[in-house]
Amino acid sequence: MIRLRIALFSAALVATFSAATAQPPGQPIRAHAGLIHAVAVSPDGKRLATAGFDNTIKIWDLAADGTLKEVKTLTGHTGPVYAVAFHPKDNLLASTSLDKTVRLWNLADGKSTIEFKGHTDIVDTVAFSPDGKILATAGADKSVRLWNAADGKETKNLGSHAGSVYTVVFAPDGKTLASADGDNLIKIWDVPGQKELKVLKGHEQPVTALTFAGEPGTLISASMDRTIRVWDVATGKESKKLGPTSDDPYAVAWSPATKSIGVCGYSGQVSVWTTADLMKPKFLQAIKSPGYCVAFTADGKALISGHDNGTVVVTPITGK
Repeated sequence: MIRLRIALFSAALVATFSAATAQPPGQPIRAHAGLIHAVAVSPDGKRLATAGFDNTIKIWDLAADGTLKEVKTLTGHTGPVYAVAFHPKDNLLASTSLDKTVRLWNLADGKSTIEFKGHTDIVDTVAFSPDGKILATAGADKSVRLWNAADGKETKNLGSHAGSVYTVVFAPDGKTLASADGDNLIKIWDVPGQKELKVLKGHEQPVTALTFAGEPGTLISASMDRTIRVWDVATGKESKKLGPTSDDPYAVAWSPATKSIGVCGYSGQVSVWTTADLMKPKFLQAIKSPGYCVAFTADGKALISGHDNGTVVVTPITGK
């Protein structure tokens, strides 16, 4: 269902866009000649990476006030780019694609340094371990894999889901990995032991996004059932349920700075939630194009979202 929606939304994409210049926050920026499927903010909060269905990755300077300036385009993937992740310590970026590969990029020169091969279908998602030594990936071949980030060698195919895997995320201590799929399930994996620990059940539709809420034991999920759920990983039980959301949420992010949850959905809306108010968001902003990805700025004062029409938007969070 998710892939069908992407295909339908992408049917009339603009073929070419002019290069973006510095743009203030709140204004949609034409960034790619295809939908933007992923955004990532660098660990220092000063750069943004966007992944496009035009087979490219864009690197942007992200100013303290939210202004974006395009500085580099990374080319090499032969299919749409589905995910990007900054290395937590080094000047590197990982990306995944419809071309079934994972690439590691040196951001100093914009060159692809390593190509990870092993997946047999779309690679939907990628995440670095907190120490940067392990790369986790998953995708439409239903597998969850661990790689040596230094040499691109697969260290373990952890196992599989019943459906396509849309997201993987490491716990802050790096000891566990969470993954979610189109079969409504979340799996928790023991990274050092390289085995499955437990399955979290409760969502009634595909789980599209995951994020840990600043600590190893608290996981947040978003689903097509229009709920955002908070899980106690130790017990495997749902502790809180937020929503219903006003549309189908596709992406979720956590802000350590403001202890808030950011969500982006198919209608294009971006919203901010707190676990103190489970029924409605504390901030809601409508954007005219369906959204696929979201991230907070480092200070938590703005949401960055990528959209079907190839635009990226930095939305200042206003109100209480």
